[in-house]
Amino acid sequence: MIKRLQRKFVVIAAMCLLIVELAIIGGINGVNIYQTNKNADDLLNIIIENDGRFPEFDPKGMKHDKPQDNSDSSSPPESKKPDKHRGFNEETKYQTRYFVVYADSNGEITKVDTGHVAAVSSSQAIEYGKSVLDSGKTSGTSGNYRYKTGDTDKGKIIVFMDCRSDSATKNRFLLVSCAIGAAGYILVCLLIIIFSKRAIRPVVESFEKQKRFITDAGHEIKTPLAIISANTEVLEMVSEPNEWTVSIKNQITRLNGLLKELLSLAKMEEEKPALTMADFNISDAVYDAASPFTTLAETKGKKLTIDVANGLSYHGDEGAIRQLVSILTENAVKYADEDGEIIVKLFTSHSGKETDLEVSNTCKEPPQGDLTKLFDRFYRDDSSRSRSKGEKKGGYGIGLSIAQAIVRSHKSKISCKAENGMMIFTAQLK
Repeated sequence: MIKRLQRKFVVIAAMCLLIVELAIIGGINGVNIYQTNKNADDLLNIIIENDGRFPEFDPKGMKHDKPQDNSDSSSPPESKKPDKHRGFNEETKYQTRYFVVYADSNGEITKVDTGHVAAVSSSQAIEYGKSVLDSGKTSGTSGNYRYKTGDTDKGKIIVFMDCRSDSATKNRFLLVSCAIGAAGYILVCLLIIIFSKRAIRPVVESFEKQKRFITDAGHEIKTPLAIISANTEVLEMVSEPNEWTVSIKNQITRLNGLLKELLSLAKMEEEKPALTMADFNISDAVYDAASPFTTLAETKGKKLTIDVANGLSYHGDEGAIRQLVSILTENAVKYADEDGEIIVKLFTSHSGKETDLEVSNTCKEPPQGDLTKLFDRFYRDDSSRSRSKGEKKGGYGIGLSIAQAIVRSHKSKISCKAENGMMIFTAQLK
């Protein structure tokens, strides 16, 4: 159980870390891609606003279309507009590779400008322009080029910018961030594994104290129970047995049974339970363990059917498997409806890798809510699993906990479900 708890702690911590790392890496790359595309769009807007070319750069942060001629002092100077693009500098127009396609109001291409790019010819530029005009899009990506359209007095202008360098930078950034994230994730997971024992130490200590308490209390309670039992027998020898002495003996029997099951549960939950693993005929074991309950079921007006596939072999502790069958069958007989049916089945799973033990009983009013709670110690849903009002209910609420511990000690799974008026417990033995 301790190792299982440690594994769960490591898995949960690793999953949380993975989610956080994916969010961080995804966020960083998302921001990087958004910013890169925005910078490209800003440059495209500048070119579109200046009719397919870059404006002259003013070191003071001003830009203008043409050098001003101040020969005529009577004419007012040409107004200057602030450069709103922070990445625009004196080298930008020489670093940016682009070409421009012009079209009239009817969508016919009238002119192309490929003087700022070497990889595209005029005919190719026309093909790019037609493709964008036919698509009706105003911006996007076509091959290695990011494009944007704008309106002019004569029609449309489409600017294509070479973004191969930006794409390569984005891809490198993605690979580097993923590599660093993966290395960091592996390192932190190793640290989690190393320090996980220290993290769950308080829980382990509490669990060990609980096991010691159950064991010590079991041995301590045996002595007073033996004395009470002996005194009761003396009373019956001195006087005739009566309802009080019979009640005392019944309660002593119940307490002895409870102690036995508590000690068995504590033993099964130890880190390395003392199980004798060997190959045995599980078909015979299941049939032998379930058969004695046939008479018990008949006395209660119920029918027990045993459907076991012949000749199945299993590697495990035969005694523990027999106990598992007894617990599940007794539980089914106890909680089956009046005049109901109990079915014990053993068969090979569809995958052929497991041997399934299925014990079911009729149940018109199955438990509500989370059925996995039935495997919790001392949990009993008597309101939904009750029988006739006059019938006494035995059991201590830990039988199914012992069954679960047996199955887990064999590295297998047990589950329960309510289906078609039946309560079905299934142990998938690997």
